[in-house]
Amino acid sequence: EVQLVESGGGLVQAGESLRLSCASSGFSFDDSAIVWFRQAPGKEREPISCISSSDGGLYSPDSLKGRFTISSDNAENTVYLQMNSLKPEDTDVYYCNADRIGGEVVRGQGTQVTVSS
Repeated sequence: EVQLVESGGGLVQAGESLRLSCASSGFSFDDSAIVWFRQAPGKEREPISCISSSDGGLYSPDSLKGRFTISSDNAENTVYLQMNSLKPEDTDVYYCNADRIGGEVVRGQGTQVTVSS
């Protein structure tokens, strides 16, 4: 079965850090671009970062650069999102998707991040 599993979310105080993980099972990241995004119920999806496992190409919006960093461990088929200096407005459900060559999109189930002030 092809799956993505996010983990690492939780409740932290403002200013603290979290590292989210996105691990695949049933497929390799070698043919994928991994996208982290966040979305609250009823709100639009906000892209956070993207990494191409084949060439390491990265994308992050300017608003999050310096606080959020994406990285990958291809041997472990895991992509990480390091989040520093968290703010209450970062509270959200965080998801990862794998956009595979050929068009398949594998979706994770999300992990809740809550930042208290």
